Amino acid sequence: MESIDMDVEEPVNADSSVDSSSFKRFGLKNAIQTNFGDDYVFHIAPNGDWTSMAVSLSSNVVKLYSPVTGQYYGECRGHIGTINQISFSMPSTTPHVLHSCSSDGTIRSWDVRNFQQVSSISAGPSQEIFSFAYGGSSVNLLAAGCKSQILFWDWRNRKQVACLEDSHVEDVTQVHFIPGHQAKLASASVDGLVCIFDTNGDIDDDEHMDSVINVGTSVGKIGFFGENYRKLWCLTHIETLSLWDWTDGRNEADITNARTLASNSWAMGHVDYLVDCHYSSEGDRLWVLGGTNDGTVGYFPVDHHKGKNAIESPDVVLEGGHIGIVRSVLPMTNTSGGFSRSQGVFGWTGGEDGRLCCWSSDDSCETNRSWISSTLVIKSPGTRRKHRHHPY
Repeated sequence: MESIDMDVEEPVNADSSVDSSSFKRFGLKNAIQTNFGDDYVFHIAPNGDWTSMAVSLSSNVVKLYSPVTGQYYGECRGHIGTINQISFSMPSTTPHVLHSCSSDGTIRSWDVRNFQQVSSISAGPSQEIFSFAYGGSSVNLLAAGCKSQILFWDWRNRKQVACLEDSHVEDVTQVHFIPGHQAKLASASVDGLVCIFDTNGDIDDDEHMDSVINVGTSVGKIGFFGENYRKLWCLTHIETLSLWDWTDGRNEADITNARTLASNSWAMGHVDYLVDCHYSSEGDRLWVLGGTNDGTVGYFPVDHHKGKNAIESPDVVLEGGHIGIVRSVLPMTNTSGGFSRSQGVFGWTGGEDGRLCCWSSDDSCETNRSWISSTLVIKSPGTRRKHRHHPY
């Protein structure tokens, strides 16, 4: 391979004059520049035993790294459209298989031991797949959210077994089998609806829809929390947060000013966007993750008990690693849902600056420095888009 001029950045100092008495600032352990040109990170997903993490890029490639050392393992190429979601198989089945869906209308499976594609399912001509989930009561269903449809396959033989086309009228952005209720599927859409389905038996729109939640605006992400995961959080494309009891469709909080509440709870500048929500069963804690356009991210606790529904001062601030919008945050969590301190790593973040940043959870001497792998980066344009990008 020909030699390439590399741009290696100076160490990044994560220290700040802001009073940190009310939160924990995790130091920047290292940073990897993933991109060749102006690509950026969409999503980070770990395998079951945390020996590998997959990173999807805007170049329609998935790269694999060690979540402990940051070592680059290899990449999976094949999609010809935007990669909208990635996830590994459950450890008990095929822990070395990674799945990805794309706007090219396919769900592909990859063997990360050799980075080769092992299967592909197509939703049909002119389709796009924005989300997918494996589950069902027999754990043999593959569900996918497409333009305005929810498609189901038996993943063992890749035969389509159902198509729900009357429940949503716009792009289905999310599908999730609900933890602890594996036969229940939740779907969310740009049409502002979240639908709950029972996937037992022959699936259809009329007989298998349990309930509909009207969020009222385009839904970006949903997830589950609380006792037996009977509660649902919802982030919208206009940066609002709402909480629901999905079992009866009851709205428990409608936090339309989530960014303002988060901004007022710290001294790190205005919170420009909401990245995600994370839940820990330890203490029944829910955080909304908010970020600034220059790359700082905070873990803001959501007090959802006793009708308070307040966003509090951040427990964690990740500052000094990114210079652009952060798209994905992967905490190193333990089995009980709490934050892990394993091997000094708190977690990883990826953003529109093309960086993967690793955050230290200890006080080692390597904290507060960043590095860029000379094998992964070439000089790229200095201009970056400042507006949040939605993959679909």
